[in-house]
Amino acid sequence: MIRLRNNTPNQPSYKAQRAQPVINPIALQPEPDGVQRRALEVSHSRLMLGLGLFAVAFVVIAARLAMVTLMPGEHETLRVAAAPTADRADILDRNGVVLATSLTTASLYANPHQIREPDAVAAQLAQVLPDMPQEPTSAKLSADKTFIWLKRNLTPKQQQAVNRLGIPGLYFQYETKRVYPQGNLTAHVVGFSDVDSRGLAGVERSFDDVLAGGQRPLQLSIDVRVQHILHEEISRAIADFTAIGGAGMVMDIQTGEMLALVSLPDFDPARPGEASDDARFNRATLGTYEMGSTFKLFNAAIGLDSGTTTLAGGYDATHAIKIGRFTIDDFHGKHRWLSIPEIITYSSNIGSAKLADAFGAEVQKTYMQRLGLLTKSSIELAEVGIPQYPKNWRRVNTMTISYGHGISVAPIQVASALGAIANGGILRQPTLLKRAAHEIETGTRVIAEQTSAQLRQLMRLVVQVGTGKKANAPGYLVGGKTGTAEKQVGKGYSENSRMALFVAAFPMNDPRYAVVVLVDEPKPNAHSYGYATAGWVAAPVVGALVQRMAPLMGISPIPDESPLAQNPLVAMVADYDSAASKKAKSKVIPVAAPLVDSNGDPIMKAKPFAATPVSATGNDLTTPTAAESGAAESEGIPLAVE
Repeated sequence: MIRLRNNTPNQPSYKAQRAQPVINPIALQPEPDGVQRRALEVSHSRLMLGLGLFAVAFVVIAARLAMVTLMPGEHETLRVAAAPTADRADILDRNGVVLATSLTTASLYANPHQIREPDAVAAQLAQVLPDMPQEPTSAKLSADKTFIWLKRNLTPKQQQAVNRLGIPGLYFQYETKRVYPQGNLTAHVVGFSDVDSRGLAGVERSFDDVLAGGQRPLQLSIDVRVQHILHEEISRAIADFTAIGGAGMVMDIQTGEMLALVSLPDFDPARPGEASDDARFNRATLGTYEMGSTFKLFNAAIGLDSGTTTLAGGYDATHAIKIGRFTIDDFHGKHRWLSIPEIITYSSNIGSAKLADAFGAEVQKTYMQRLGLLTKSSIELAEVGIPQYPKNWRRVNTMTISYGHGISVAPIQVASALGAIANGGILRQPTLLKRAAHEIETGTRVIAEQTSAQLRQLMRLVVQVGTGKKANAPGYLVGGKTGTAEKQVGKGYSENSRMALFVAAFPMNDPRYAVVVLVDEPKPNAHSYGYATAGWVAAPVVGALVQRMAPLMGISPIPDESPLAQNPLVAMVADYDSAASKKAKSKVIPVAAPLVDSNGDPIMKAKPFAATPVSATGNDLTTPTAAESGAAESEGIPLAVE
């Protein structure tokens, strides 16, 4: 056996070695000293404490959630966090019906710098928002600005449609929009605001500061139910007589609260810019008009309260009065002596003018001022008219103002003055705010209580047998006065343009509500036999209103035979349309001169209720003689005849 040996002397020899372990760098660090050890221990303790607190909080929350979920009856007071306060408070009617409120909406704006193709984007927006014309929108999107409004207050559907376009550079900003759930019904009362929630008209403007706070709703005195009835009845009269407009109001004469206030035509307060100037004009408070024969009630109140006459007095209305270049005559006059009740019932201009001439201009002005007819109404609206009356109050002015010509006032002024002569003689300023019992103003006495009682009898007489019979509402004792006034055109009057008015109060045994209705430029129709006077046009509106409104107000009807329904003046006056009321001339019965004090000033005091001077038997009237009236026979009140 041959063994091979390597005899190469310089070849090195290799020897196998064991593998060395891998050294961990961390293991090479020195052990922490005492300071580091304590820091680590504190950190560890804090971490464990935090974990423990989180665990406890989690358990508490879970337990609370379980209690609320499983036992809701014991935790009914829990509520979700309140919604953010609106930027403008709601407006409510007296019963809590919402008249105006604010809703959150999205408004579209753009950053033109981020819009690459303005024309294309404008075309796309025009497809989903048809009221955004393409060219103006394209111009906006091409502007060198970083912010531009495109459309305010989008509907949810419109917002979704814009979102689907997915156009960069278009954005939404959330804001509030004012909405009016009752629409046109309360437009002239509530008014409207702009896109930035600033009040521009009506209550929105008058109470802008209060509403802007958004703390609590503003509650008005308006009753939407009565507002609706009045709106509907005036609208019907306007349509029936082809009138150009109308207005009306209902006032609580014991508190001054306005339950309804209507002006027609009206408008949508959500879109006031689309309305005409005439529609935005408030005829009820801003318009001033000659109120015609409705002023005869105030004239009678002055005569009775100043002691110039009594219900037993009267004046000769046989012939027209000529004074200067003016002639005062009656429409369908009786051409005979008329008692005070007859002057009111038959609406005699001649009788009213002679009564006013008896007490004179100064007394007339004093009472007109007392009744608030010479000063602007204090109702809480910016849209209030300023009365117009003669600067030089001459004799002829005194006569014509007695039947409502030569003085222009707002209907709202007539409502409060009418309330004063019907409610016992207390003038209360009208208000649109709901009043609590302790907030009702005491008012100001303007006539004696007895005078007011006499005026109630006269007003009731007009509806029972006079020119206002179509205002009668069986059971509710309506009293009032008609008024038909020609409208001024330039410096003269137009025979074909007139106002038909009716003022009323009810129930006359204990008046609570005053009503004023006017219809602007009514035209005769077939069922009115060619007439467009107040008795045919405005009086029926009041009658229908009272019949519908009274049950809502809790007023019980009074039977005709009830003592409360009796009017002693009915025996003094024949029916306006009867043959007896047309009996010809009788002797003139002058009345006594006004009572004066030691200084020569008229004594503003009512005389006692007089005995009935005229009796009716069948269709005949007996006119009192001079001896029976306690006055000497005379030729009547001297007038300047030219």
